[in-house]
Amino acid sequence: MPKMTVIILLTAALAAFAPAAVQAEEIKENPLQSIVGKPDKAGHLSVNGIDYYYEIRGKGEPLLLLHGGLGQIEMFGENLKTLQEKRQVIGVDLQGHGRTPLGNRPIDIPAIGADMAELVARLGYDQVDVLGYSFGGGVALQMAAQAPDKVRRLVIASAPFARNGFFAEMLPQQAAVSGAMADMMKETPMYKSYVAVAPDASQFPKLLDAMGAAMREPYDASDAVAKLSMPVMLIYGDSDMIRPEHMVEFYQKLGGGLRDAGWMRENMSKNRLAILPGLTHYETFAAPALVSAALPFLDGETGAQSYAGQVRGN
Repeated sequence: MPKMTVIILLTAALAAFAPAAVQAEEIKENPLQSIVGKPDKAGHLSVNGIDYYYEIRGKGEPLLLLHGGLGQIEMFGENLKTLQEKRQVIGVDLQGHGRTPLGNRPIDIPAIGADMAELVARLGYDQVDVLGYSFGGGVALQMAAQAPDKVRRLVIASAPFARNGFFAEMLPQQAAVSGAMADMMKETPMYKSYVAVAPDASQFPKLLDAMGAAMREPYDASDAVAKLSMPVMLIYGDSDMIRPEHMVEFYQKLGGGLRDAGWMRENMSKNRLAILPGLTHYETFAAPALVSAALPFLDGETGAQSYAGQVRGN
């Protein structure tokens, strides 16, 4: 698999007006909004030295949506459109991505997770649901572990809890990511979507350097997983870059998949695991199946009625 292929996936009802300290900005159109349209509100908010760009779209219960590596808010495409028709979506361009400058801080997933908890609080939200994909899934995990009171329900899509969750052949490819790859990436959707919105396209090599440095660091977020108190759903493609054994291990760390749930669902875990057929890591974020799986969980729907419930209903 070419090195450049792996890079992309390394990785409310809000009050009518935001708090006075948060200033909305003029909303400008960009080529990536052809599917999803312009947001209802947009702005920048400086959190711990990073000038995060955020957007707010739609009405309903708040959902923080976090994109994958070398992506931006709009990378979810039609899924973003679907979500904003049902929820108030708070989209954020993560550190160094899209319209958010890299700043002078290394890319560190726990630090970005802490930033997201502060950002939603400063936007006026007491609690949000969170859906994070790949790099954004790691950020979502860390946010929920550090600020569990801020996260009602959590969906982590196509993200491992530890570096060894990736197939072994992916690790040297991730380790090789650097700014030296920038020129060879200029015809890729990752670069083209970056330059469509980034305030300074010349910073793309620095973003690659920063992401490469982050991926070369060993990590294991088992301690963070143990702190998750809210309902959690894990979603993967059946042909993901995450090993199937790791998906199951992650689910078991959450208390699921350890025993039969029982014919009356008496041993049912509050957490969920979905493995979507026919999807790779490079498609899951834009696949309708992602939202079809995630939304019922985020809405608190329990799914199928138990056998006993069906009989009682007759």
